[in-house]
Amino acid sequence: MTVDIELRAARVRYGPLEALHGVDLAAPTGLLTVLLGRNGAGRTTALRALAGAVPLAAGRVVWDGVEVTRMPAYARARRGLAFVPDQRAVFGALTVAENLELACPGGGSAVTKATFPALRPLLPRLAGTLSGGEQRMLAVARALLSPASLLLLDEPTQGMSPAATARTHTLLAEACGAHGRTVVLAEQRLPPGLRRAVTVVHELRRGAVAFSGEPSELRSR
Repeated sequence: MTVDIELRAARVRYGPLEALHGVDLAAPTGLLTVLLGRNGAGRTTALRALAGAVPLAAGRVVWDGVEVTRMPAYARARRGLAFVPDQRAVFGALTVAENLELACPGGGSAVTKATFPALRPLLPRLAGTLSGGEQRMLAVARALLSPASLLLLDEPTQGMSPAATARTHTLLAEACGAHGRTVVLAEQRLPPGLRRAVTVVHELRRGAVAFSGEPSELRSR
């Protein structure tokens, strides 16, 4: 397996507190990787470090063989990275249609059919008036409809209905398998609907990697 993006000896600090303690982790190209951990374990910080949303105090970010440690988040987005954070992942003052238009110009209702049909009747609504689960659907749809080859998503199904969660897992698995994109998720637990699709799992505890390997190895532990 070739590596798409990775952290090398990454350290992140929030003021006097260090959130990542020399973390090494890699996401293979065209496959699905999951960062696991409880709240405060460092999985969200690791994802943000990959996206360029937080700076490294030490270490490196290497993407497709190129060091991008000092590359700002907007430049990583232009290079082909889409990041869905755990909060404020949509433009609340824009309609659902306008949010989708930013990712896929001229898409309209056709693109919602290809991702989340439940969004179609919501197209004229302001995104800020949607429920939490609906906003997550919109955020995931925007990432999937973008031309990005690398998708980073922080708890993408939080607040979704079981049906929308299942649909999300199907779409993310297809993004890797059928479309060859690299997908990295941050989750508290390994989603049952993605166990067959996940290739690599990194479990973080207290800002350090406690386990890296295949999902079957994690279950045996």
